[in-house]
Amino acid sequence: MASATVRWLTALACVTVTLAQPSPKVQERITAAIEAAKTSNSTDIDYTGFVNPFIGTDAYFYGDVCPGASVPFGMVKFTTDFTGYAPAGYIADPTQKVRGISPLHDSGTGSSLGSYGNFEVMPLLCPGGFDACTTTLLARERYRKNNTDDAYPGYFSLTLDNDIQIEATSTRRSGLERFTFPKGSKPYFVLDLANDLPASFTGGVMDIDPDKGRITIGGHWDSSFAPWTHQYQAFACYDLLENGTQKLGEYGVWTGNTYGLDAKGLGQTHLNLSQNLIGAPYQSGALFSYEGNPEEVILRVGVSFVSADQACANAEEEIGTSSFERIVSASKEKWNEKLSKIEIDIAGTPDNVTEMLYSSLYRASLTPNNATLETQGAFANTPSFYFDSLYCSWDTFRTYYPLMTLHSPVEFAQIVDTYIDGWRKLGWMPECRANNLPGWTQGGSSGDNIVAQFAVNYHNNAGALGIDLNELYAAMVTDGEVNPPQWDTMGRQVNVYKQYGYVPFAVLDTSSTGSQTREGSRTLEYAFEDFAIRQVAQVLGKSDDVEKYTNRSYYYRNVWDPSVVSDGFKGFMQKRYSNGTFFYTDPVDCSPNGHQATACSLQADNTNGFYESSSWEYSWYAPHDTAHLIELMGGNETFLERLDHFFDGGYYLSGNEPSFQTPIGYHYANRPARSVDRVRSVVLDNFSINVAGLPGNDDQAAMASLLTFHLLGLYPVPSSTHYLIVSPFVPKYTIHNSYLNASTTVTVKNYDPKSVAYPIPKGVAAYVKSVTINGKPAASRCYIDFYDTFRSGGEIEIEVTSDKDEANSCGGPVPESLSTGGFAQAR
Repeated sequence: MASATVRWLTALACVTVTLAQPSPKVQERITAAIEAAKTSNSTDIDYTGFVNPFIGTDAYFYGDVCPGASVPFGMVKFTTDFTGYAPAGYIADPTQKVRGISPLHDSGTGSSLGSYGNFEVMPLLCPGGFDACTTTLLARERYRKNNTDDAYPGYFSLTLDNDIQIEATSTRRSGLERFTFPKGSKPYFVLDLANDLPASFTGGVMDIDPDKGRITIGGHWDSSFAPWTHQYQAFACYDLLENGTQKLGEYGVWTGNTYGLDAKGLGQTHLNLSQNLIGAPYQSGALFSYEGNPEEVILRVGVSFVSADQACANAEEEIGTSSFERIVSASKEKWNEKLSKIEIDIAGTPDNVTEMLYSSLYRASLTPNNATLETQGAFANTPSFYFDSLYCSWDTFRTYYPLMTLHSPVEFAQIVDTYIDGWRKLGWMPECRANNLPGWTQGGSSGDNIVAQFAVNYHNNAGALGIDLNELYAAMVTDGEVNPPQWDTMGRQVNVYKQYGYVPFAVLDTSSTGSQTREGSRTLEYAFEDFAIRQVAQVLGKSDDVEKYTNRSYYYRNVWDPSVVSDGFKGFMQKRYSNGTFFYTDPVDCSPNGHQATACSLQADNTNGFYESSSWEYSWYAPHDTAHLIELMGGNETFLERLDHFFDGGYYLSGNEPSFQTPIGYHYANRPARSVDRVRSVVLDNFSINVAGLPGNDDQAAMASLLTFHLLGLYPVPSSTHYLIVSPFVPKYTIHNSYLNASTTVTVKNYDPKSVAYPIPKGVAAYVKSVTINGKPAASRCYIDFYDTFRSGGEIEIEVTSDKDEANSCGGPVPESLSTGGFAQAR
């Protein structure tokens, strides 16, 4: 979910506030790792040393990144949960307090209430003994010590202001929590049954087995981004004895609330709670201590979405008797395998670019969460892969999956299997599935663009990767042709879309229901989703369908109102009544220049017609047919002038997905050097290596993958095989695709590190003069094709020059558009 405009404006007002920092040793360690790599002759590089998990964890720009311990696509992400606005559990803001550490989190979501945070554990010092322990949320929360937060891939740590250190490491479905207490103190722990970040508990059970030293928990909670008429189930298993080296002391249960209830039951071993119907849910859980006052205590944790027994089995299988250090090491190995997919010239690259790149690649394999074999509801016992927390297809189809296309087709295929299985089980592919439940749709059925991205690039390998292309296509056609009863969570409102050629405003729809908003942006997204269907129909040789969905992909034109004028520019996207007349909304609404009180998201009073965007922003949106947009806007020169004004006039939102492609829009008007300038500005004005280093929610690594493409000098055209060429921030990089056994090296001839600046200094080479592929000139210096490059591997040379005029054309075809004969055949 993209950052809402109102949050962007609030954040802008807060930029002068001092931002919290993690321990200085985090940056010191990264700087030392980069320096060591510059002089090392070894090819065995520890890429995890370049990762800063705290980028995007600030309180003011809402990066909502989880810096917790995780493995790639891990179901668990161990981090501490904080008071205040902390949707991912952790927040760098030093004014907030720790509530405990928990194993389940999402990263980079826009869910204001937060997601997961179940099964919190908080270490305590209880000088007054068991009955005096601070168990409720308000009583137990504590500040952390300054400059103690630490994390790297596979590890997380901080120290409370009472000198208790909390550490964690993980596997896919389990992990270890390690606590170091002040010498001579008695370790106590409070463990939650009911609490989660959005306070959505609806009932559950907890059992303590003192002989086994095991606590099992299970319950039901509401989704973080879905109708609260459905709940998900989750389970945890806490092993307390560390393979017999720790001895349990006191144990029992506790229950409290915010109205004075604070009860403890020493020796009690069972809790069975339902929701408090009078007030907020009860706060309940276990309380236990250890004999012998050990300074170090380790808890083994397993989680499951199936049962408590499976949670225990997951911990036994994935952790067993392994030490904390062994699990950290194994996690780092997994991360190095992922991070090494892109290998850069570290010695020649500015340090901050190296850190931004590998931190982005890290987040781009942090989610979605691989919950295979942990399915529930309609997906229970499915033989397919199952990935959860698809926050959201509307966010991720643009850059996340095109990046995965380059280096990780195996995981990409597994996620595509999840989308197809959603169609098998529920009738339509998922859009924003979260917490194992269908989430709200935003643009329509953007999953169509995700599976199309896979199909057009890997159709030759689909069967071997476990994907039936005919089944994939059937799922897409269902999205494009069949109305779900409720299109707010799956599918599209396709009946009226097909009838009118756009999604009409204030129309009577007797066959389905959903939020009567976003008619303008839904039309634009539906049209691009039809382009996705067209692309797969072309792969499969379905000529009639190619023609049908080509025509429907032009429906974006039906919401273009040529009479609307804003800032002297004529013609904007507008929502439209079923009788054909347009409903005027000011194109500046929901932009940084718009009225702050305007509803811009899923609210019923969002009369703007667009989702989390202005008409100024969405009027650029036709990635498959920009050539015709140029015509609608009055030709190349007017298009270029208008594009400049979009940025310089303050309408661009760097953290908003519909704006992702606009900085490279100059390519389509044959002025690629201007794209280079604009991308430099976008990156250097909006991204950094600080906790405030993201301009909005990471959006399940949509932002991370966007930044990765900018740094590599590329930008994808989704649902196609095309990658636009801009200008790399690094002198050389190699992308490894182990499945295809292909490695592609991109070398930047005349690279100058001084080009990583805005404005680009005079006389510094940064603009693309020529592109060669395996020694032969490319047809265009504005775009390349996956099949000519990354699929087969080889050498790409991008020669850059300081002469902007020399480089300010494509030197061949501009990037393709459907209406001018582009995308004419499948590769």
